[in-house]
Amino acid sequence: MKKSVVYTGTGDKGTTSLVGGERVAKTHPRIESYGTVDELNAFIGLLMTEVEDEEDRSFLLFVQHKLFTIGSYLATDQEHTQLRTRSQVQPEIITRIEREIDRIDEALPRMRAFVLPGGNRAAALAHVCRTVCRRAERNICRLAETAEVEESLLIFMNRLSDYLFVLARKECIREDGREIIWDYTCS
Repeated sequence: MKKSVVYTGTGDKGTTSLVGGERVAKTHPRIESYGTVDELNAFIGLLMTEVEDEEDRSFLLFVQHKLFTIGSYLATDQEHTQLRTRSQVQPEIITRIEREIDRIDEALPRMRAFVLPGGNRAAALAHVCRTVCRRAERNICRLAETAEVEESLLIFMNRLSDYLFVLARKECIREDGREIIWDYTCS
């Protein structure tokens, strides 16, 4: 079997292809959207190297697979190419992420103040993932201003950032039992 060529040269002038072959600028909101989702996926891969709980790592792997299919969804201009059904976010996916949030959150102490990112490497990485997720969500909302984007995809991204927040809290507490609380007098 012949090895595939990584470099094609087709993007050398600042354009790239969507699913279906349509060429758009690399600065197009669709590219920004799925590019940020790809960045989030890479950061989640890094986070997984620091998370010790097998159940959490398994769920993060599920999220990575879902983010990859969301990238496919975002790379498809539905005005020109039919969307693959498996690229959509089904309601049971949102329910699954909500169950994970509840599972982790029920074991955490009640929040009484704002929490700063950090505490240990895993918690800090979860916060980085959370902020990249929020940026991806904003980019997808920007795309939705000019193109069709299913509401379930936006809900998924919103819930995912919530999940990453509770995971960050869990990881911080797991390490040393203390979170870094925002001190407004330091401002």
